[in-house]
Amino acid sequence: MSVGLLGKKLGMTQVYDDKGVLHPVTVVEAGPCTVLQKKDAEKEKYTAVQLGFQEKKESRSNKPTLGHAKKAGAKPCSFVREFRTDPGEEVSVGDKLTVNRFQTGQFVDVIGISKGKGFLGVVGRWKFAGGGAAHGSKSHRRAGAIGERADPGHIFKNHKMPGHTGRDRITVQNLRIVNVREAENVLLIQGAIPGANGDFVVIRPAVKKKAEKKK
Repeated sequence: MSVGLLGKKLGMTQVYDDKGVLHPVTVVEAGPCTVLQKKDAEKEKYTAVQLGFQEKKESRSNKPTLGHAKKAGAKPCSFVREFRTDPGEEVSVGDKLTVNRFQTGQFVDVIGISKGKGFLGVVGRWKFAGGGAAHGSKSHRRAGAIGERADPGHIFKNHKMPGHTGRDRITVQNLRIVNVREAENVLLIQGAIPGANGDFVVIRPAVKKKAEKKK
């Protein structure tokens, strides 16, 4: 897997392409990302690079984070993630990676954390129909019976019940890059991506799909 970028979701808009077709896009601030560490197969048993995005004040960082950043000659970062690489990847510690790693028409996968919904009941969380709405009913928005009889005598795992909803790690695959704006460090990615505006995301080249060849 080649190295991608770290970024931040800014919001959604819509743009026209060269043929006059309107596309809904998500605006993502991608990079510049600093290479904080490079791992090799001899020491760590695998090859990877560690990227940092969005510098933060040293006063808001602990000593391990400061020391790790100083080894790379960089400032501490708010968002740090790792990318697996091929053994011959030409990336060095301290390099700055920008949006020019991507090109218009390329397909990418975007990884983010979905919006948190808090504690929800079964109707809001799993779209249960609920009970009767008449006055005689005493189970309007409940799940109903969840137990078993004497055999097996317990509730199975993963049973749909009330609970915390959202804040899950979501990967959206095969999204096409509509435009790359190098001057603004911005990518326009077709479609929606997980998370709220301002949340951090990971953008990597698509694993299951390659860019279409121009005729």
